[in-house]
Amino acid sequence: MSVQDAERIHREAIIIDDVCPLVQTRKYLDWYQEGGFTACAPTVAIYENAWQTVKELGAWHDHVRRNPDLVIVRRAADIEQAKRDGRFGLILHFQNTDPIENDLNLVDAYKALGVGVMQLCYNVRNRVGTGATEEKDEGLSRFGEKFVARCHDARVVVDCSHTGRQTTLDAIAASQRPIIFSHANPKGAFDCQRNIDDTQIRAIAEKGGVIGMVGYAYFLGREQKPTLDTYIDHMDYLVRVAGVEHVCIGLDYFRFQVPVATDAEAQAMYDAAISSGKWSRETYLPPPYYYPAGIETPRTMINLTRRLLERGYSEDAVKKIYGRNLLRVYRDVWGE
Repeated sequence: MSVQDAERIHREAIIIDDVCPLVQTRKYLDWYQEGGFTACAPTVAIYENAWQTVKELGAWHDHVRRNPDLVIVRRAADIEQAKRDGRFGLILHFQNTDPIENDLNLVDAYKALGVGVMQLCYNVRNRVGTGATEEKDEGLSRFGEKFVARCHDARVVVDCSHTGRQTTLDAIAASQRPIIFSHANPKGAFDCQRNIDDTQIRAIAEKGGVIGMVGYAYFLGREQKPTLDTYIDHMDYLVRVAGVEHVCIGLDYFRFQVPVATDAEAQAMYDAAISSGKWSRETYLPPPYYYPAGIETPRTMINLTRRLLERGYSEDAVKKIYGRNLLRVYRDVWGE
């Protein structure tokens, strides 16, 4: 296809980044809008307790009130309306269940505040199950089973990213609705603790869910500066195993990447994450952190569109991966 075709497809597509810790610093929302995105999923909480999380949610609601080009997404139709109106959608997302503490009523409380996606674990063990970097995974806990059931009732999307293999399989089996990996790459393309195997990939697809392709370098391989083709190679693998209907984008841009943070800031973050046990040296290498060449930030997402078309992806496939697949899941879980 021509350059003009790529620009048209990019302009027409609903483009969703299914996880974006970067916009915890609000000014980087502009980068997403510049890159042609329709919506993204800000990380609202990871290890925060309930009170800290409610305060952060209040800050997001205040930010949206003061910026009328933004909208908090509660239904799939909100994303489609944002596209028509030239506004930008925010899919509020937890990257852990620590904010639930031991009270499942908080699932409903957070849902009322606009949180539509909740991730089970962040690398380590918690009340619901085991994280991806623990040595032993005993699966979903009894509390975890109740959590998944409550998410079904409250119409919250369950996210298995950063979660141990058995815990993810238990959650998928326990859920009555589609489940997602908002950001996880295939072990078949690169084997590390944070990536997922073919059994997990197929289980998500069979449940009707999606898997978001990550741009973080060390989930793509051991090259500090990955290429765009390496990123697409991982996508090719997911498409072969799961089918194109079960792949989406979860780039995972974050505040300590190049060119956002200084080397000193990124190193301080890394040292703290290692000492706390939240990251392991085997999976998370030291900075600097570069994202694939051409999409180093969300501002240049058009480059991925061009390269996908050059690699043989059809217009329909690109639009499914960019947003349609997620919209299907959101409709199923959240309703219209």
